[in-house]
Amino acid sequence: MRDPDYDYLGPQLKAMPAFRGFLRAVEARFYRDIELPEPVIDLGCGDGHFASETFEKSLTFGIDPWWSPLQEAGQYNIYDGLAQSDGAFIPAPNEYFASAVSNSVLEHIEHLDEVLIELHRVLKPGAMFVFCSPSHNFLPFLSISAGLRNVGLSGLASKYEAFFNKISRHHTCDSAEQWTERLTRTGYTVEKHWYYFSKPALRALEWGHYWGLPSLITKKLFNKWILWPSDANLALTDFYLRRYYDEPLPEQGAYVFFIARRV
Repeated sequence: MRDPDYDYLGPQLKAMPAFRGFLRAVEARFYRDIELPEPVIDLGCGDGHFASETFEKSLTFGIDPWWSPLQEAGQYNIYDGLAQSDGAFIPAPNEYFASAVSNSVLEHIEHLDEVLIELHRVLKPGAMFVFCSPSHNFLPFLSISAGLRNVGLSGLASKYEAFFNKISRHHTCDSAEQWTERLTRTGYTVEKHWYYFSKPALRALEWGHYWGLPSLITKKLFNKWILWPSDANLALTDFYLRRYYDEPLPEQGAYVFFIARRV
C-alpha cells in the first residue's frame, strides 16, 4: 500500500472531473490499511485508473462488461490479467480468489444478487470482500431537491432525485442494514462498515456535476478530462475540496464502505 502521507486528492483532480476525483480520493485512502491477499479480483475494474492510483502493486485479475474501458485499463499495467465479463459470469474456477474489491460498482448493477452469488463461487472460504456504494442518504442529502421540498414542491423534488439517480446510473442506494441483509443472504458476513461523505461533501459533488460540464467537452474533443493538469490551474479546486477530503467520518454519510468475508 502507499505511504500513509500520500496525497490521493491531487493526482485524482489532475486526471478527472473534480466531482469524481475527490470522491475517488476519499475512497482510495480507505485502502491504505487494508491488505488484499492474492490472488485478488477487481469486480468492475473500469478503465483501471482508480486501481493505478490506489494500489502500489498489481492486482491479479480485473473484469468489466465494457471493452473500451478495459483497453484503457491494460495501459496502466496494474492488472496481471483482464477479461470482458459480466459479474454474473466470472471466468475463474471455484474458490480461486483470496480477496475481492469492487469500488463504486455494485450500485450500477440490476441483477445484484446474481453477481454476489457468482462472486461467492470464485472466492475462497473466508476471503475478504471490500466494496462501497451510495447509501440511503444519497438522495435526501441533495441540495436542489431539499430546496424544492422546503418551498412545497415535493413532486418536482422527487423528479429531480430520479434525474440525478439516472445520470449517476444508480440502481441501488441502500442503508448499511439493507446491505448486511443482502450480504448475509448471498453467503457473506460483515466484518466492518462505515459511512462517509457528509451532506456538504455530497452537495459539493452534486454541483460539481454541473460545473464539470466543460470537462466532458474536453474529453470528447481531446480525450482528456483536464487540459492543463497543473497545480496552479487546480489550486482553487484543491483548496475548496480539500476540506471534504480531510473531513472526519460522519455518523451518517451519502456513501457506505464495507469489509465483508465470504462464508
